Amino acid sequence: MARRIDVTGAGGVRLAAWEFADPPKADGGVGTQPGPGVLLLHGLMGRAAHWARTARWLATRHRAVALDQRGHGRSEKPADSPFDRATYVADAEAAVEQLGLAPVTLIGHSMGALTAWQLAARRPDLVRALVICDMRASALGSASQAEWAEWFASWPLPFATLADVRKWFGEDDPRLERPNPARGDFFAEVMTERSDGWRPVFSRRQMLKARAAWVHDAHWEELALVECPTLVVRGLDGELGRAEAQEMVRVLPRGEYAEVTDAGHLVHYDQPDGWRRAVEPFLASVLPA
Repeated sequence: MARRIDVTGAGGVRLAAWEFADPPKADGGVGTQPGPGVLLLHGLMGRAAHWARTARWLATRHRAVALDQRGHGRSEKPADSPFDRATYVADAEAAVEQLGLAPVTLIGHSMGALTAWQLAARRPDLVRALVICDMRASALGSASQAEWAEWFASWPLPFATLADVRKWFGEDDPRLERPNPARGDFFAEVMTERSDGWRPVFSRRQMLKARAAWVHDAHWEELALVECPTLVVRGLDGELGRAEAQEMVRVLPRGEYAEVTDAGHLVHYDQPDGWRRAVEPFLASVLPA
């Protein structure tokens, strides 16, 4: 079960956090008592619910909280909101402090992983350990941003049904090399029904704005400032190449490496069992029982 807790982010923006816990016991008691804090940060276009399977097994031993970052999920999406890196990091910092999660383990996917390691570099006192899932430290450049703008423009909105969402993102999207049903399910979770059909819960303009804040820069220097134990995880067919991932591990003062076979960029979502096998031993080694 998940309980919503509102967090006040940078500039007063309301953020929705979701705490996952064992269901109440039959005798009326509560489930497992909260353990070490874990904050889960989704990637661009994602939402806290994408961490549900991970959060459920984490919640048996840890206090697992997933955050809808600004512009995503059920958090606020103000038109004039900043979407720069400092703001996303400040939001995550606010969540850790307001929810009493420190010293926290940060688990981030893609953009959320960058936010996690930037927070760990900025506030080492708050962070116990870090898991980076399929996020590059190298600059991606202007061409990458232009490709994303073209991709957003190609979406056949609105979708008539959720089945159409799953089919387009899981089968018909020209960016796909082969069918990926899990990808279709992933995007079905970030759609909402409106009067004319199904549309994303986020603004594509805001997503491009958020992405522009990191694609033009490299992030190696911040990575080198991360003092805590850190696991770098990549999907074998993901966006983070093996050579770059291993270089990230070398740059990290206390870095470790893992990869998940048969996984693409959405490692934790499309291969949850392989993801757990990669991450759980690391957490057991760095977190108190």
